[in-house]
Amino acid sequence: MAGGGTLGWLHRIAGFVLGLGLWVFGLLGFVNRLEFFATSGPPVLGLSSNGLLSAISVVFGTILIVAAVRGGRLASTTSVVVGALFMASGVLNVLVLATPFNVLSFRMSNVVFSLVAGALLLVLGAYGRFTGRLPDSSPYHRVAHGGPVDAQHSSDNDQQTPTDRADATAARELAEAERASAGGGGTAEQRDILSQVGGSRDAAGRRAIWRRLTE
Repeated sequence: MAGGGTLGWLHRIAGFVLGLGLWVFGLLGFVNRLEFFATSGPPVLGLSSNGLLSAISVVFGTILIVAAVRGGRLASTTSVVVGALFMASGVLNVLVLATPFNVLSFRMSNVVFSLVAGALLLVLGAYGRFTGRLPDSSPYHRVAHGGPVDAQHSSDNDQQTPTDRADATAARELAEAERASAGGGGTAEQRDILSQVGGSRDAAGRRAIWRRLTE
């Protein structure tokens, strides 16, 4: 999995802890049988909630936890995306407080939590990955410069032949992504990975990087 080492564990632990907190908040809302679209409700862990907010909390908590289990790179990306959504939620919901459009039953305490939690997810998810000058020890620095995430995995991949099923799958996916990108298509994630794959000149190295970033 990409984004290993201490930095990867930081991203994974941060996402897991915040995801678990959202899970607990959401489940407590279900236990209290809150009305789904109520614009005001009893406090849950000091925050106002309703059935819809409880469901959303469980969904996003699950997303963060699954990403943390899958790997550091995925946890980092997920934390940044969810963090941005939390920040946007805090800004948007402050505009509808005490109105019929307050479908998430927000109060000012919810707004503050949303902004703080979003900022934490953004900072911790981006830490050591999106900074301008990454240290040489960072796995993201090595990947960005065409190198493997770690030497042991690089050695294992160099020994694989194109007949290996996983290697052949990576070669096919890489070729499809390159064709889509050349035609102006493909996803933003694919284009980001291709820009890093382009740092390697040999086919085996390109496949190894692709596998590392998509596993």
